[in-house]
Amino acid sequence: MASVPYPFTAVVGMSDMRLSLLLNAISPAIGGVLVRGEKGTAKSTIVRGLTALMPDVPVVTGCRFSCDPTAPDPACPDGPHEAGGSEERPARMVELPVGASEDRLVGALDIERALSEGVKAFEPGLLADAHRGILYVDEVNLLHDHLVDLLLDAAAMGASYVEREGVSVRHAARFLLVGTMNPEEGELRPQLLDRFGLTVEVAASREPDQRVEVVRRRLDYDADPEGFAARWAAEEGELRERIAAARALLPDVVLGDAVLRQIAAVCAGFEVDGMRADIVMARTAGALAAWAGRTEVREEDVRQAALLALPHRRRRNPFDAPGLDEDKLDQILEEFGADDDPEPDPEPDGGPEDGPDGPGGGQPPQDGDGGTDGPQSQDAQAPHDQTPHDQPQLPEQSPAPEADPAPADPKAHSRNAEEEAPGGGEKAAVAAGDPFRTRRLDVPGLGEGADGRRSRARTAHGRTTGARRPQGTLTKLHLAATVQAAAPHQVARGRSGPGLVVRRDDLREAVREGREGNLVLFVVDASGSMAARKRMSAVKGAVLSLLLDAYQRRDKIGMITFRKAEAELALPPTSSVEAGAARLESLPTGGRTPLAAGLLKAHEVLRVERLRDASRRPLLVVVTDGRSTGGPDPLARTSRAARLLGAEGVASVVVDCEAGPVRLGLARELARDLQGTAVTLDELRADSVSALVRDVRGQGTHHTTRRAA
Repeated sequence: MASVPYPFTAVVGMSDMRLSLLLNAISPAIGGVLVRGEKGTAKSTIVRGLTALMPDVPVVTGCRFSCDPTAPDPACPDGPHEAGGSEERPARMVELPVGASEDRLVGALDIERALSEGVKAFEPGLLADAHRGILYVDEVNLLHDHLVDLLLDAAAMGASYVEREGVSVRHAARFLLVGTMNPEEGELRPQLLDRFGLTVEVAASREPDQRVEVVRRRLDYDADPEGFAARWAAEEGELRERIAAARALLPDVVLGDAVLRQIAAVCAGFEVDGMRADIVMARTAGALAAWAGRTEVREEDVRQAALLALPHRRRRNPFDAPGLDEDKLDQILEEFGADDDPEPDPEPDGGPEDGPDGPGGGQPPQDGDGGTDGPQSQDAQAPHDQTPHDQPQLPEQSPAPEADPAPADPKAHSRNAEEEAPGGGEKAAVAAGDPFRTRRLDVPGLGEGADGRRSRARTAHGRTTGARRPQGTLTKLHLAATVQAAAPHQVARGRSGPGLVVRRDDLREAVREGREGNLVLFVVDASGSMAARKRMSAVKGAVLSLLLDAYQRRDKIGMITFRKAEAELALPPTSSVEAGAARLESLPTGGRTPLAAGLLKAHEVLRVERLRDASRRPLLVVVTDGRSTGGPDPLARTSRAARLLGAEGVASVVVDCEAGPVRLGLARELARDLQGTAVTLDELRADSVSALVRDVRGQGTHHTTRRAA
């Protein structure tokens, strides 16, 4: 990677992301930025460019925790600091990799020295490195939940705490948090989304001229990074000065009662939970005013703050698309507008102007690897679109994702289309029924997969079930087992007084049992025998409920559908339940029932996934009425395919969709061949009248238990 970062002002497009970063640079209390969008949109390039614009940081000489020499942290592990020695260094951008451990994030404490010598020997982690700089987390939605919790807690409190068996270390950790995620890989929980101050959507520009400019600038930069940066030095300097001026002005910005009432009305009107949204909007509106060189907050600041601070806070479940109804926003602002708000100055006051590219001078930032992506307004594409310092034109919001098209009106179909048609033609997609809370389906045994909420597993968090010698870095000390291991050797070690001589060989780490997330692979029957409208609506509602359950339990999901003469992998294993819901909503039905093909496709998918992630155990959920009519000797082929999966120990459950007064029981026969269990749609509900809860068993026959969901 080139030593000279790509200039922030040379980026093409991505106006929302640039503005959000600049606002956080002005007011770090906003709480960071979550960037949602596709790969290859120069997200990390823009963040590195912002780092170069940040002022140098004065630090205490030799302090590993970047203490401010004018106000050193009294609790700094490297303290107390004496007056005097200080130096300046550039602001840091620290990147947190997806595979980082808890020790790498928060730091590691030497338990052996803490126990034997009473010394807090602490090795700082990434949170300490990022103090007074930028912490960049790519693919934040793929981090383990407990790491995200630690990260966001530190960002909210401005400090990191490391607690190990009664020994604790605290250090300051204030940083600008920037997280990125690709929604196709799964969403963050709403509780975690709420902890990010602002959110923006990014996408590569679809305008050929902009894409050409992105490529041209990137090639120029790669050929001569120093020369390219020199051509943008003037714009970078102007933007750096403007950030500093906005920071200095921010304490003088006034949020009047009328503005605060508008903010409260907007948050209440969009039914945002809690008060964090109000606080973030107020801070963002103040930063916008300071960025514009004003000391009073105006309605346009409140509007822009809402567009950045509210979309991700309106998600109530994983199937809700982020976004904000701008017409409703304008209506609320108009209704609660302040009559005494100052009118915008009709003419610019002659202050410094932005460059053609947006905030801070320079040409408009752009998309791509050297710039950012994102739709631009026609004005933004103009080469000399200047904006007065007093009244900056805020970049247009990227359009919110389009809502899924409404399902077809069921009344538009004839009643004849609602009858079962085992060999009938293709029928239009049926809307899913309402989701419900399902019973928990478990994989038997004790796994070692990623933390989740489904099946029993050895995990880093959970109840302590035993102790063992450390395997690598000691993370969770089992104090009783350590003392028990050290006690027999005290005489040989020459202990002559109180206390305990502990050596590394005595240390024992706790073995903990918690829950893991699994790979839930749905095999859904979309044949003609399932095509009755009421039945298919109920089946889709059940699968949708299981998808929601998988989201809440931190599972990966995949979906196979089978109909006519073949099976199709409709959704490769992913963490995005939204993608699964979209595939389910558009699922057509009709044709024969190649059940064997669906099971064999599942066997192949699970074989590949086992090679990719051997620790994530699968749970196969087959949704069918058990009929098999596709291909030669369909019943025998289906039985052989099911026994193949059962012999490999794949945990499975068959959701029996058979209906009507006369039932053949084919789904339960399928469950026996799979060595799993069968549940009806009614028994799948957690609030079912039936007290039976069927556990998924990888071995043997059907078991029932009164285990709570």
